[in-house]
Amino acid sequence: MNRPLKRELVFQLVDTARLLRTHIDQHARRHGTTRAQWSVLARLRRGDGQTQVALADSMEMQPISLGRLIDKLEMQAFVERRPDPKDRRAYRLHLTPAGRNFVDGLDALRQDIADEVVAEEHEAAIAAALSVLAGIRERVHQAAADSADTTTEVTRRSTLHDALPTA
Repeated sequence: MNRPLKRELVFQLVDTARLLRTHIDQHARRHGTTRAQWSVLARLRRGDGQTQVALADSMEMQPISLGRLIDKLEMQAFVERRPDPKDRRAYRLHLTPAGRNFVDGLDALRQDIADEVVAEEHEAAIAAALSVLAGIRERVHQAAADSADTTTEVTRRSTLHDALPTA
């Protein structure tokens, strides 16, 4: 059966992402963490001092779910919450020295995984794949934003309609 290339690409991306997540989960567990915790630590290393809401947005998680992860990382002394000087209701998330050492120690594992799963690919093929993925990511973000705008407009119209008196 001959499938359209674009549809096959999307299928392969979704399936490969699932397999890669499972593979990384297995490696993370062997190093005493989870993929989700590793992701939090890595994102904080890139941008220490984020709010929980901003970090949750960047990870496409609900703040309450991220809060549970932060609680665990705080108990391990990898992350600490500090009051936000500009907003008394918010906290900023910071890596502790132990958290930074832990995530830095996972860099070799990250490189090993990358070497393992992209072992036979040439640099030019990797660069081309990254370019294609960046374009797909951008279009998905745009489609999601357009969808959210449409949903907001429909909700607004529905609310206005519901507020009008009926005869």
